Amino acid sequence: MTADMKIVPPGSTIGIVGGGQLGRMIGMAAVQLGYRVHIFAPEESGPAADIASGWTHAPYEDDVALTGFAEAVDVITYEFENVPSSAVALLAKLGHVRPNARTLGTAQDRLLEKSFVAGIDGRTAPYAPVSSRAELEDAVARIGTPAILKTTRFGYDGKGQVRLMDDAPETLDHAWAEIGCNPAVLEGFVQFEYEFSVILVRGQDGAVRFWDSPHNVHVDGILSTSTVPAPESVQALVPEARAIAARVAQALDYVGVLTLEFFAGAAGPIFNEMAPRVHNSGHWTIEGAVTSQFENHVRAVCGLPLGSTALVVPAVSMQNLIGDQANDWESILADESAHLHLYGKHEARAGRKMGHVTRLHLGGVGA
Repeated sequence: MTADMKIVPPGSTIGIVGGGQLGRMIGMAAVQLGYRVHIFAPEESGPAADIASGWTHAPYEDDVALTGFAEAVDVITYEFENVPSSAVALLAKLGHVRPNARTLGTAQDRLLEKSFVAGIDGRTAPYAPVSSRAELEDAVARIGTPAILKTTRFGYDGKGQVRLMDDAPETLDHAWAEIGCNPAVLEGFVQFEYEFSVILVRGQDGAVRFWDSPHNVHVDGILSTSTVPAPESVQALVPEARAIAARVAQALDYVGVLTLEFFAGAAGPIFNEMAPRVHNSGHWTIEGAVTSQFENHVRAVCGLPLGSTALVVPAVSMQNLIGDQANDWESILADESAHLHLYGKHEARAGRKMGHVTRLHLGGVGA
């Protein structure tokens, strides 16, 4: 137990910064445990509105609104990392924020994130900082191509990044313009067979539990499917990847659900990025684990005992529903094994996550 430990009993109000689908699912788990939920978001409404007892509609830069929000809740968490660190820093001064502001600052900056993981003996792809067109040219000379140029901040679902397949001047010009001439990091391509994630929960007392690591497949930079168990070659790398994730959580004094994404390389797990929150690749845990990532996140930030992360069936698969795919709900529900989750978004745009479907495989994957 840490000196800063705070037990928030059921009946209290959990403040969630952000009103998207992750806030919705955290809120649903919180309500099940007897908590009320209050959302702070710059939007007037969102997927989390259906389960929230309170909604503060204000910009993240509104210190007065943030102060009022903090006074109305008993503990604060956030559903995504693209929140101004200044807002979370202010909330941290006014009350308990889980995960802490330092974690958010680390995860928001891809360059800082990579150097942090490398500093605790994590393996990363070769990378170099880029703050100008001239630095991009120098970085390409060192890293080589193919490579990927990513903005250091505010990238999500393939946004804020562009691939470089050669080092021609016009290619570099286009890439630099494509990311808006913003500070970036150039990452070299790595040879890998699979992508997978390590999802853990760390309690206020330092206890850590892991869910099974899913094999993740991305399409156009957006997660398409997550499946457990992962292939055997991935499972062989999971112990080392878990050790890295545990060191990250310990070093950051992390509380809540934390996700690290990895490439399965010949030399071992190669760190890609981390998310200081519940994660899309863990949505399968709602039906597929004894305790979902959302419930355990609530348990952790409220100082409650953590629940079991064990699988309830031999195999589970989760598919994201992107754009118009969510309109196929009737045929999805015709499958008796399907668990459909729609997020209540009113407009199905291309590339927008509208929901997901989870299937429990009693006889293993494919059964």
